[in-house]
Amino acid sequence: MTIFPGGRRRAALALALSGVLALTATACGDDGSGAGDKGTEGSGKGKITFWDNNGGVRTDVWKEIIADFEKANPEIDVEYVGIASKEVQSKYDTAIQGGGLPDVGGVGAAMLAGIAAQNALEPLDARIEASSLKGKLNTAMVTSVTAAGGQDKLFTVPTSASNGVLYYRTDLFKAAGLPAPTTWSKFYAAAEKLTDTDTNRFGYTIRGGAGSIAQALDAMYGQSGITSFWNGEKTTVNDPKNVAALEKYAGLFKRTTPAADVNNDFTKMVAQWDSGQIGMLNHNLGSYQDHVKALGTDKFRGIPNPTLDDGTRVQVSNPVDGLGMFSTSKNKAAAWKFIEFAASHASNSKWNKSAGAIPANTDAAKDPWLQESEPTKLGAEVLFSGEATIVELPYYLPDWNSISKAENESGFQKVLLGTTTAKAFLDHLAEQLNAAQAEWQQQNP
Repeated sequence: MTIFPGGRRRAALALALSGVLALTATACGDDGSGAGDKGTEGSGKGKITFWDNNGGVRTDVWKEIIADFEKANPEIDVEYVGIASKEVQSKYDTAIQGGGLPDVGGVGAAMLAGIAAQNALEPLDARIEASSLKGKLNTAMVTSVTAAGGQDKLFTVPTSASNGVLYYRTDLFKAAGLPAPTTWSKFYAAAEKLTDTDTNRFGYTIRGGAGSIAQALDAMYGQSGITSFWNGEKTTVNDPKNVAALEKYAGLFKRTTPAADVNNDFTKMVAQWDSGQIGMLNHNLGSYQDHVKALGTDKFRGIPNPTLDDGTRVQVSNPVDGLGMFSTSKNKAAAWKFIEFAASHASNSKWNKSAGAIPANTDAAKDPWLQESEPTKLGAEVLFSGEATIVELPYYLPDWNSISKAENESGFQKVLLGTTTAKAFLDHLAEQLNAAQAEWQQQNP
């Protein structure tokens, strides 16, 4: 596989984007200028445009929040534009290059650095300090998105986290006399005992297709107990403890997992697990309602990822979602009113209840509905109690998305298939990450 240095890759991306037609300015709240336009504070009244970065899935709840906002702020009109999550990154990049950015948009940690590096987002630290949100946002989420922006500034107001969850079939565990897989040793023991290939039953489903790298990293750091992604200027991904952890985790493939897992993304994994032939599944809070529809609430549980035998919990950061204000906005005062309202107790609670996610607003996180969804409740307890050590992934690297997805997912599949070793795979991944980190540090002394 040919690996291009980060600078060449970004230059190629910029060249490609420059040839793409811009989104129409009429769909947005600015005058069609690109990210070089600094915008204005505006009157705090009139029309603003909001891009939902998970359009379709969360459209209904956003329309409720917008209706609430417009009732409380009749002088402001919010135009809603829903964009599918898999398309939103390219939509933002196109609009930055050609004009037509919204006033407000959903901007999660994973895409934050690339947008912020193009000066497309307004720093929001001072606005939060002067607002009703001061002291009301989860500290871990604020830290995560601040680090993800790569400039020690807050470019998005955190709204939610969808932490990693280990879903397991309580009925299958009970029949096999197995304890809950709360530790990695119990997890591996259950994967073995629940597997019966003659009857097409498996203890676990492993993610081998799109999105596999993040899940593998979570399994690695959770087992190794390594608490930082960097050791000085070098990454820890290929530390011998992480290599050993990946060898053990990947060794489950085809032995206690279906062979089809090598190509499975989360959609196929969730459908496969819901069919009832598999004991355990790693995903996040977003699939909880799918499992309830398929299995009811008495055949499965969703718990935080396993700990080490001594109770030590290490997990990698899950991308925190948030709301950003674009620097081209001609009405930043109104845009901020909307962000502040959307991140407030009532609105943040309403949105996260709909999504089954963990609220960023600390008051919303205390609302009774969290008790109704055990995975969300347990995930929130871990996040808010500070009992977990969070290994912050380097979302701030402009090359992070390409390195952690398209460029290495095929390499992980080779590990599963046994055509390359865990060490060779992680050494290659480390080489890319170290180069990207060195380039970023050179550009951000």
